[in-house]
Formats: sequence, structure tokens, C-alpha cells
Amino acid sequence: MKQKLSIKDYLLIGSMLFGLFFGAGNLIFPIFMGQQAGGNVWQAIFGLVSTGVVLPFLGVVAMGLSKTNGLFQLASKVHKSFAYFFTIALYLTIGPFFALPRLATVPYEVGLTTLVGDQYNTIGLAIFSILFFAVAIFYALRPSSIVTSVGKVLNPLFLAFLSILFITAFINPIGPVQGTEALGGYSDSAFFTGFIEGYNTMDALASLAFGVIVINSIKQLGIEDPSQIALNTLKSGVVTLALMAVIYGALAVMGTASLGSIDSLENGGLILAAISSHYFGNLGNILLSVIVILACLKTAIGLIIACSEMFVKMFPNTFSYNVYVFIFGVVTTLIANVGLTAIIAYSLPVLMLLYPLAITLIIISLVAPFVGDRRITYVTSIVLVIPVAIADFLAQAVELGIIGNQVNSYVDFIYSITPFSEIGMGWGVPAMIGTILGIILAFVTKGPHLGNQFQKEAAAQEL
Repeated sequence: MKQKLSIKDYLLIGSMLFGLFFGAGNLIFPIFMGQQAGGNVWQAIFGLVSTGVVLPFLGVVAMGLSKTNGLFQLASKVHKSFAYFFTIALYLTIGPFFALPRLATVPYEVGLTTLVGDQYNTIGLAIFSILFFAVAIFYALRPSSIVTSVGKVLNPLFLAFLSILFITAFINPIGPVQGTEALGGYSDSAFFTGFIEGYNTMDALASLAFGVIVINSIKQLGIEDPSQIALNTLKSGVVTLALMAVIYGALAVMGTASLGSIDSLENGGLILAAISSHYFGNLGNILLSVIVILACLKTAIGLIIACSEMFVKMFPNTFSYNVYVFIFGVVTTLIANVGLTAIIAYSLPVLMLLYPLAITLIIISLVAPFVGDRRITYVTSIVLVIPVAIADFLAQAVELGIIGNQVNSYVDFIYSITPFSEIGMGWGVPAMIGTILGIILAFVTKGPHLGNQFQKEAAAQEL
């Protein structure tokens, strides 16, 4: 049994983890943010990195420290009913309903629409999404090879092609960064607006799914001791943290500089296409298509694997892993043909509901093992955050016209008693109060240690 991984192993797992995380949203949202933030881009970058890099990193570490075998078991530390709701909602969000369909629509709308022509876009997207997810399914049916296929092949290829665009843009910037006008919330609260923008990447949610893939990959390399698995998960995550922070910053700055000769556009995909065409002309569409397809394909493989493995664990008497892979692949292909704009719009209320719960669960999972890892610590925090998360969900749904404004009285009441709700951070104070209260009650009540309890359950029966 190995006690630690080699530097090569750390780099390989870190590359795999980065490859799983860095997909469609990671390309289009930072560059769009850069255009919107203007001269305040650096504050916005720090906000985006907080939710788009630091939180996913902490999510992976939390999975390692929790000594659980997946999100369902981790969420069960709150309550079994919460675990079912949160796990199913999270996996469907990062899976077939929102994140996975986006992984086909982004490369098509960014790189291929100009080559196909408007009159053929509907059939073009259908054909592309079928081919795209056929390849993703092929690799997802071989989950044990994910370290090689993503860490050794797809991710290095993606970084190589992306570096061509980055190097060109920074040697010959389109325009200046400083002095550019900031728009919307970026003009007076750039950090917190960037923080909320990080929700769109869905990486903090995905970290609770991908953490298990990392843990299993570490086990396959010969590490079996739970403490060593947690430590090696932390070290491998540092590689991901550094790569993602650098690339997010580069994309955002490139977006701001693009205002030198490119008008403010409605989404990051259009901005990427315009920048690529500015530098490389018609070849830019081909370069960008390769970059985006590689970025999205590796993430699609990881998400299909993660969703299929979790549903097999949660519902072992339903379908096999291979059947779930096909189910998620087919459903995702159908939803992808709704189009990128609709997918992004309908995902926003769900993200406003799930993100406060995910962030709170990550924070508690990092704190609880050091204060006894008792259920009351989890319950108090989540219970206080749930009303705010529901209010954020309803407010966003009303704004998009999905539901009527009859829920405004509830939203207004919750927002009136929670500080920072006006900037989308109303869950922060309840989460902090709940965590502190839970720690105090944990010391007073001295309930059973959940880590030990779940380790015994895992040894008796894998859930």
C-alpha cells in the first residue's frame, strides 16, 4: 500500500480534475464578465475566483475530509430527506437538465454557427449534439480510464490550443484594460457581482460530484488510508486551483481589452468568436471550435460518469451503470436542442437555490471534523439558510417571468431580515450564525461522531 503519491501522480490527477471542471461556462462567463466589468475587472476576477475556483477546491477537499463515499452520504449528515432532495437536484442540474446540455450548445453556437449558416442551424445543432454526446458516452462507458483520457490526452490538447489564443492576445492586445467603463453591478460592487457570476460555472456544485472521482482515482493509485486520501486530494487540488485562477484571469482581462474594437455583446460565446476572428480571420473559427469542443467534451465525460455512478448508488435496484449512461446521454441530447440562451436563463433560479446550500454544506464539512463532526452542526446551518435560498429562487423566477409575483411578500419579508440580500448574499449571515450555533450545541450535546458512523456503514454496505 502506497503512503503518498509522486509529483507526476499529483500533476496527472490535478490535470484530470482541471479537465473535468473546465467546460462551457468556464470559457464564456469570465470573458463576458471582463467586458461588463471594464476597468473594475480585477475586483470582479477576485469575486469570480472565490466561487469559481476557491469554492470548488474547498468542495473537493471537503469530500476528502468527510470520509464519505459520495454527496448523498455527505448530505445525509443533515438528514436523509435533505440528502435525497439535494443530491438529486444537484446531479440533475450539473447533469442532463442544465450543465450537460450547455456543453454541446456552447461549442456549436460559438464555433460552428457561422460555418453552417442560419437556415441550417436547427438541424446542425441536432446533428452536432448527437455526435458530441455519442463520443462522451463512449468514454463514459469506460470510467476507469478517465485519468488517462482526460488527464493525459484531452486536457493537455485543450491547454495547447488555448495557449495559442492567449499568447496572441497578450502580445498584441486589442485595447486597454484600465479606464474602460464598467456596466451594471460591476460599477459599484464588482467583487460581489463577480462572486454571483461564479455561480454560472456550476463548479462548486460539480466539486461535490467530482470529489468522489478524484478520491477513487487516488485509491486506484494505491492510497487506501482515509487520512492520506484526504491529504492527497488537497495536494492534487492545488494544481487545479492554480490553473483555473490563471485562465479565468486571462479570459476576463482579454474580454475587457476586447472593448478596444469589439462592441459589448450579449454572451461570452459571441465575444470569444469575435476575438478569435479579430486575430485569425476565418481560421479563428476553426481554432475556437477545437478549443471549445475539447473543453466541453472532457467535462461532459466527467459529468456523465459522476451522474451515472451516483444514481446507481442511490437507486441500486433500478438500472445498471451503463443504462444510466445512455439515459443521461439521450436526455441531455434532447435538452441541448432547446438552445444556449434558454438553458442559461432557466438554470439561474435553480442555481440561486442550490448554491447557498452547497456553499454552506462545504463550509460545515470543512469545520465539523475538527469540532466532533456531529449532526447538530450540519442541521442548524442548513435550516437557517434554506428560507433565504428559497427566496433567492423565487425572486429570480419572478424576474424571468417563470412564476407570478404572488410570492413577492415572502421574498420581501426574508430579504428585510437578512443583511446583504440586495447583492445576492443574504444567505451569508444565516450560514455563519447557524455554523457557530451548531458548533456550540455540538460541544453541549455530545452526539455520535458521524465520521465514525459512516465509515462503519460504508464498510458494511456501499451506498
